[in-house]
Amino acid sequence: MEALRERHGGLRQGIVTGRRESVERQHRLGKGTARERIAMLLDEGSFVELDMYRRHQAHGLRMEENRPHTDGVVTGSGTVDGRRVFVYAQDFTIMGGSLGAAHAAKIHKVMDLAISTGSPIIGLIDSGGARIQEGVVALSGYGGIFQRSVQASGVIPQISVVLGPCAGGAAYTVALADFAFMVRDTAQMYLTGPDVVEAVTGKRYTHAELGGADVHGKKSGIATFVHDDEETCLAEVRYLISLLPSNNLEFPPRAPACDATEDMRPRLAEIVPVEPHKPYDMRMIVAELVDDGEYMELHEDWAQNVICVLARIDGEVVGIVGNQPMVLAGVLDVAASQKAARFVRFCDAFGIPLVSLIDVPGFLPGADQEYAGIIRHGAKLLYAYCEATVPRIHVIVRKAYGGAYIVMDSRTIGTDLSLAWPTNEVAVMGAEGAVNIIFRKELAAAADPARLRAELVGEYAEQLMHPHYAAERGLVDDVIDPVETRAVIARGLAMLRNKRKPSPQRKHGNVPL
Repeated sequence: MEALRERHGGLRQGIVTGRRESVERQHRLGKGTARERIAMLLDEGSFVELDMYRRHQAHGLRMEENRPHTDGVVTGSGTVDGRRVFVYAQDFTIMGGSLGAAHAAKIHKVMDLAISTGSPIIGLIDSGGARIQEGVVALSGYGGIFQRSVQASGVIPQISVVLGPCAGGAAYTVALADFAFMVRDTAQMYLTGPDVVEAVTGKRYTHAELGGADVHGKKSGIATFVHDDEETCLAEVRYLISLLPSNNLEFPPRAPACDATEDMRPRLAEIVPVEPHKPYDMRMIVAELVDDGEYMELHEDWAQNVICVLARIDGEVVGIVGNQPMVLAGVLDVAASQKAARFVRFCDAFGIPLVSLIDVPGFLPGADQEYAGIIRHGAKLLYAYCEATVPRIHVIVRKAYGGAYIVMDSRTIGTDLSLAWPTNEVAVMGAEGAVNIIFRKELAAAADPARLRAELVGEYAEQLMHPHYAAERGLVDDVIDPVETRAVIARGLAMLRNKRKPSPQRKHGNVPL
């Protein structure tokens, strides 16, 4: 027994330590090993590894000569701040982290366990892709991952962290996740690499130019968060977990209440200019509304004309969607509609109340937007809000014009509590645009068109755009002093906490994808 224990201990230690030259090479690339990453992610000493001794069973192409334990992926379970999560970390030091049948089976196992126990699943991705030597068997392994990811969607949070290469079909692992993290300089993700792109198009791109973290953080919108190093990235994954429920049957973790229901914020009365065309930063309002001014912004560098954040108000986790007047005047366009719709659907799936901050002049006009399908993409956001059954509160901060007012969780599409500041203007369009259309003939025939236009604009604004117009018709529940906004929202969330709305009897709706 002593000899057996010694031999077993040596084998186990060798697997954990890995080949020194491979580990050193990983470090030279500025990357941690799979086990180092897991140690940074999970609570100290909490990781329980599964399938450490798994080896591939492939034959041919000299595969019998190279059968390392773990098969290039470390899988298991641990805790984040005491809460259970499941994790798999691809190990680039073993066969380039490539995915074969055994590698895939290990990931399938932890995904199944995560779903059955109602625990988040976190994938740390650093892989050369499908293992070529195993052919179609490797591809079918990815299929099993994708199928489980879809089954887990809306049931448990899914987080992908790209810490190295992620190419070909593997990229769909990230696209199907709820949140995607990427690290600058070391992470690359694309369906076809630079060599293939050059052969087909004649254009040469570097790996970073084609699929680097900043590309997916700013242009494609696939990366939810982008960080400079692995340590910061994994710390933010831990913070995100602290804001999410473990599954769709649990409430998000609450923090102690902080008397937000009585918290007046004088600064809120100074942020928003009365002039409808003057910009300001909606993040300043968010910082005043949330506990300790702390929030986690998703897709910070993509579709910046709308902001989506997770935060707490009086200890309760909320999702906040806000138009951003600093970028494109806060209009809704194709990218902003996609960004907000996905966020709204995530929050609804996991019982996170929604707070919408409205200052929107409409949808972005132009042939490019029409050709890109702004009607369909705007409908995604409309559908997401209409379908949401979580508590919903919206605040009209300044202007809300046209179809964009309806889409941004208006009273008629189901918001539970509609609030407005005294600066609010709710109308089909701005006064000047409306006058130019309604009184086009009169203005053309007038001796002094400028004077007549000014008079008509004032008349239109006074009759149809005064702060209480919507409230008088029951479309706004209350016109509130801006300094009271945090307190009123906190009281509204408390009022709506036990909201129940049964879903219609159907297989599923047909989202305008």
